[in-house]
Amino acid sequence: MPQARYKQLVDQLAADIRAGRLRPGTRLPTHRDLAARAGLALVTATRVYAELQAMGLVSGETGRGTFVKEALPRGQGMDLHAWSADTVDLSFNYPSLPGQADLLRAALRQLAASGDLDSLLRYQPHGGREHERATVARHLARQGLAASVETTVLVSGAQHGLTTTAMSLLEPGDVVAVDTLTYPGFKLAAEANRLELAPVPAAGHGPDLDALAALCKRRRVRAVYAMPTLHNPLGWVMSATRRRDLVAIARRHGLILIEDAAYAFLAEGAPPPLAALAPETTVHVSSLSKSVATGLRVGVVCAPPAWIAKLERAIRATTWNTPATMTAIACGWLEDGTVARLEDDKRRDAMLRQSLAAETLGRLKRISHPSSYFVWLPLPQEARADAVAMVLIREGISVSTALPFSTSARVPHAIRLALGSVDLTTLKRSLETVARVVADQTF
Repeated sequence: MPQARYKQLVDQLAADIRAGRLRPGTRLPTHRDLAARAGLALVTATRVYAELQAMGLVSGETGRGTFVKEALPRGQGMDLHAWSADTVDLSFNYPSLPGQADLLRAALRQLAASGDLDSLLRYQPHGGREHERATVARHLARQGLAASVETTVLVSGAQHGLTTTAMSLLEPGDVVAVDTLTYPGFKLAAEANRLELAPVPAAGHGPDLDALAALCKRRRVRAVYAMPTLHNPLGWVMSATRRRDLVAIARRHGLILIEDAAYAFLAEGAPPPLAALAPETTVHVSSLSKSVATGLRVGVVCAPPAWIAKLERAIRATTWNTPATMTAIACGWLEDGTVARLEDDKRRDAMLRQSLAAETLGRLKRISHPSSYFVWLPLPQEARADAVAMVLIREGISVSTALPFSTSARVPHAIRLALGSVDLTTLKRSLETVARVVADQTF
């Protein structure tokens, strides 16, 4: 059996197991039966099952046969898992710099000494208090957005912002164009709101806009979800020309542009955001989770004034309001320059980690941005992502495969490495292990 066909059978069985078409506990055909059905040599059929076992998808029991088993933790790369203390988490980014805990202590002391504590114990306006919205709007204005109190609402992180955007502006069944590899959190928001995701292939540093235009002619697309500045997981920054072309398509077809800027602060000198080019049709979502701390859970949605009331109703339906104490701390840090300093520090930190990754991963193909907190690692043709991830789990390292990021039927064999959650010594050691495991899986 040619190499390509043999790997195709491995991938097809793996896809059936991951999709639940072959459930855990299902007994698979014997090696001899598989060989007969697929027209394989018996030794090749045995090799198929050996690869599936290495991927953690099946288990062989002497005298009983081969059975489907529960694979990697469900939703890995999409759901946060409570790993053991000795597991190195390279699947999620929660970058923190030395001294941030002291910043929080000082902020809490300052808040305790203020005369505004009583107000923090009461319900807040759904979109945030006016002076806090004004503070966040000034922060957005420094990024090139024409933001104001009338166009800005506060949310509990960017994920909440994406979810409330989907709830308030889209209807079940609406088609949303997305990249073939995209942020898993938006996939969750789309699933919760019963949206249909239509994948658009990549073309260089951004989506294939010809493919998007063709999709809009074939289907009644309602919105586009995009990460123009520091795409997760591919790290691209779209050019100014491509952004203008995307805006032109949106205007031509009456599309809502959902702009995710969660990592945009890391890319200095990027072209203006989509919301600056097309404020009348763009919802701009960002947060302080990556630039300050993931536990802060303060985000912002900037949208046309006519859509703000709908967004506020969605906020009310989900959280009522952003926790007032967190918002007060965040706005204080925006006003005194703490956020700007942390963003500068984290850009330098991310660049250092990218340099370390380039040095340690050696000749392995990498897709990334020089100042991002993640690396996309397409695997050599012979390697299988589930097998690599399973071996790494046994080595005490958690990574994400491409499955949570994929929106198309064909899931590439790749892993994403989050660089921002461990110290540099641990990161270097872990990346060395990744390089070794990938090399061992290539045959």
